[in-house]
Amino acid sequence: MRNIRYLGWLPPVGTLIGPLLHNAVHPFILGMPFVLGWIVVWLLLTTPIMALVYWLDPANRRDGDAGDRP
Repeated sequence: MRNIRYLGWLPPVGTLIGPLLHNAVHPFILGMPFVLGWIVVWLLLTTPIMALVYWLDPANRRDGDAGDRP
């Protein structure tokens, strides 16, 4: 289950690498150029992705199965 932390790399990669691959102005997303819309979408997706990583990480369980934490 440790591989769930790799999901944390998805927002930075999508935000930084995506505009390099999809550099276009004319398709608009809610009136914004595509690159700006792409960044805003990834900004909004970051919170649920990080919440999912936190929720699925066994180190954040309260029952103490993952070991003693200070």
